[in-house]
Amino acid sequence: MKTVTKRQWFFVHLCCFLIGSLVDSSSLSSIPDSLTVTSLVGNQAVLPCSWKQRLGAQAPPASCHIQWATPDDTVFEQRGEQKWQAEEFEGRVEVSEEKLGSGDCSLIISDVQIGDTGRYESFMVVDGRRNVKTRVFIQSVKLSVFDHKSLQSRGPGEDLVLDLYTRHSVRVVFQGRNSSEWLDLWMRGDKESPRLEKHPFNEQLTIKQLASSDEGTYKVLDANGLAVSTVQLSVNEKYTARKFYQTQENQVPTDDASKSSCSALLILSVLVTGFQILHLL
Repeated sequence: MKTVTKRQWFFVHLCCFLIGSLVDSSSLSSIPDSLTVTSLVGNQAVLPCSWKQRLGAQAPPASCHIQWATPDDTVFEQRGEQKWQAEEFEGRVEVSEEKLGSGDCSLIISDVQIGDTGRYESFMVVDGRRNVKTRVFIQSVKLSVFDHKSLQSRGPGEDLVLDLYTRHSVRVVFQGRNSSEWLDLWMRGDKESPRLEKHPFNEQLTIKQLASSDEGTYKVLDANGLAVSTVQLSVNEKYTARKFYQTQENQVPTDDASKSSCSALLILSVLVTGFQILHLL
């Protein structure tokens, strides 16, 4: 009887040890070195960053010197009131000065573009030995930017309001339903026509008095020829207005969710195995 009791206690302690290890490893991995952020063209993307997780209290708020870079070039740099932005990000990137001193060094990218897709890394520049400046890696973030997609239906004689989403949209092309040829429909700076009207303030283009010949695919392109949005339009006598947006953000599982699921399954497996062994004893 004593032997059985000792074995039971052994397995109880083993289960507790394994569960504690799993919980501990899960909490440690809750702040991964690499993150994934997704966004749609024209929206705002926030690339998370916290320098206190790496440096603790080593970097006093008064001397915060943050850098954000891609594998090819520096994107943004800030030290106190001094700021620098890469040309292609001019006026679109910032780090909150109010939050930087408390540890939040997240990079805010406004009006994101397809070309912004890629990996970004943040660094803090701190005083090393003998007052030599040292770059300390803080966070790696992968940004994925997707174009807008929609299906729309209209009746003959109605108008189609085509969203351009961003001031970087410069061109709209059209492919008829039974055609393989893409035609230029609009260019930024063009004079308005009787059927095409660019909103004076909003990034919207209105196509008036739709006909069956307007049925097909419309693409909004940026200066690099990359798609900002794709609209498939059907023109019917009897129609039901439909608008479906594909949001890529929900298609990418987060690392934290995957790790949590894995940890939960391991904990459950340990518990079940332990109780089965106790039952056999």
